[in-house]
Amino acid sequence: MHHINYLAVLASALAIFGLGGTWYSSALFSKRWVALMGKSDEEMKAAAASSSMPILLLGAFVCGLLISFALAVVVNHFPPYTALRGIEIGAFCWLGFAASTSFATSSFSLAPKQLWLINSGYNLVSFIIAGLILSLWR
Repeated sequence: MHHINYLAVLASALAIFGLGGTWYSSALFSKRWVALMGKSDEEMKAAAASSSMPILLLGAFVCGLLISFALAVVVNHFPPYTALRGIEIGAFCWLGFAASTSFATSSFSLAPKQLWLINSGYNLVSFIIAGLILSLWR
């Protein structure tokens, strides 16, 4: 693991975390996401104000760190380290791991497909951003 750039892993985890804040904000998909989850704005505001929110945010950041670290390991096995290669690796890992497993889970839970699209779209963009950072910041 000595070939991993841990600062790049941290940077990509921060990028994933920041993307989540934007993706699920009113600027992008918040209203539709809340509606598809069958929640009201009041329920979501109460959840956001709860004492467990810092733990949820920390958990989300740790998940971003795990994604970034795993992608760093994968990226290190597939030179050349270019922007295109980072995008390819991120998209491939998303398709093979995140998209396929979350789609099967979503299908069997009878969740609306639009909800899967919003959540999985966030994952796709996260994996691509992390792949880019980890490929270019050597």
